[in-house]
Amino acid sequence: MTAVQDKPVGRRRGTVAELEALRDAVRRGPGDKATEAQHAKGKLTARERLAFLFDEGRFTEVEGLRRHRASGFGLEDKRPHTDGVVTGWGRVFGRTVFAYAHDFRIFGGSLGEAHAEKIHKIMDMAATAGAPIVGLCDGAGARIQEGVTALAGYGGIFQRNVRNSGVIPQISVVMGPCAGGAAYSPALTDFVFMVRGTSQMFITGPDVVKAVTGERISQDDLGGADIHAGLSGAAHFAYDDEESCLADVRYLLSLLPANNRELPPSEPCADRPDRLTPALLDLMPSDPKHTYDMRRVVEEFVDGGDFFEVHEAWAPNVLCALARLDGQVVGIVANQPASLAGVLDIKGSEKAARFVQMCDSFNIPLVTLVDVPGFLPGVDQEHGGIIRHGAKLLYAYCNATVPRVQLILRKAYGGAYIVMDSRSIGSDLSLAWPGNEIAVMGAEGAAGVVFRREIAGAADPESAREQYIKEYRDRLMHPYYAAERGLVDDVIDPAETRVRLIDALAVLRTKHVPQPSRKHGNQPQ
Repeated sequence: MTAVQDKPVGRRRGTVAELEALRDAVRRGPGDKATEAQHAKGKLTARERLAFLFDEGRFTEVEGLRRHRASGFGLEDKRPHTDGVVTGWGRVFGRTVFAYAHDFRIFGGSLGEAHAEKIHKIMDMAATAGAPIVGLCDGAGARIQEGVTALAGYGGIFQRNVRNSGVIPQISVVMGPCAGGAAYSPALTDFVFMVRGTSQMFITGPDVVKAVTGERISQDDLGGADIHAGLSGAAHFAYDDEESCLADVRYLLSLLPANNRELPPSEPCADRPDRLTPALLDLMPSDPKHTYDMRRVVEEFVDGGDFFEVHEAWAPNVLCALARLDGQVVGIVANQPASLAGVLDIKGSEKAARFVQMCDSFNIPLVTLVDVPGFLPGVDQEHGGIIRHGAKLLYAYCNATVPRVQLILRKAYGGAYIVMDSRSIGSDLSLAWPGNEIAVMGAEGAAGVVFRREIAGAADPESAREQYIKEYRDRLMHPYYAAERGLVDDVIDPAETRVRLIDALAVLRTKHVPQPSRKHGNQPQ
């Protein structure tokens, strides 16, 4: 009996050994030469990137043995496993995250039918499990040899991007070429990371641009990391190397909930919730015309002075950041006086609106810091659609159901005051520092309009103008005017900022707002 049993056991061991050899070959990929070529470009391989993204040893691959079924143009003779994309799930700081990573060493990471189906599957699994998905993009676009089936594969990705929007966090990490239709998937996700020198995104490449317009431009100048992070706004973050990029992807995931049914993860806080912030008294210039860096303000009251700024290089007149207060994640939207005096313009309104929507989608409370002189005037702004774009921010705030606290630091003028989450559009609590000025416009401009005739008819127009400016400021712009009318809930000592914000958000944590029955709103273009 022993001899009879040895044969099937031996066969089983042989098949297991065969499986392990196959898996090892799949992990190695197309060979050392292809890997060396990838490294020579300053890029990691797909599996090396996944190793940086996930906790050590905590990635599970699915469909690693998948091969395409296409024929023609020599494809039937080239059927590598994975078909150029590695898919699976793992743990990031112990929490489940799904991912796919293009393998540029295989077919240049181009997308064919099998490649697309693998991505569709992992996106569907992420949605079903209620966990974030990260796409590591490094591909040459649609696989030309597979024709329209490759294009249909992209359509399936886009459909899932939209279906999962606001349901699970979606993060795109562009680590190589991302051209043509492929660029639309990152544009549909919540956050886009890029790496300087190696990643590019564009709809039409330099050759097509030259053929159509005659313009000569490099890939980096057309769609590189700094172009999209600072000029087009298509990327939220840009990095010098892949390792630091993936480290910040991990950090961002630690601040986001797994899905829209959960609250963001909290963590123990070593920074005392009752810590006072007296330094804020000295950060604010006494002259309202002088600037300061809003980042310094945020550093003073958030846990450990640590915050994660989003879209730092694009529309810098508005600051958007994720941080923690007493261990709880908050989204911060603030005017930035250090850039354009903190005015709202087209780009700043778009940037803040998208950030507010993201926070509301994933149950992240909002703190809005206001020091705004108004909307940026100018023909370019008006013709560029400042009305439409400003309305996007207004719509986002009015539509948000998360806890919302407004803090007016200095000036809040005109329609920009309303748009920056004022009580009139639904802020749960409005606080202000003692030096606040809330008005339709600055005292100088207001006096020139209201007392125009009196000033013109005065014996000393300049002296009269100064007198009327003082009168307007004393009557309508003193720090307690809005509080007397219930539009500011309290005027607080700046040293109490951290304490008051933590207390307010703790009270509002269980906020629930019933929504009207509708498919969705029709937000401004």
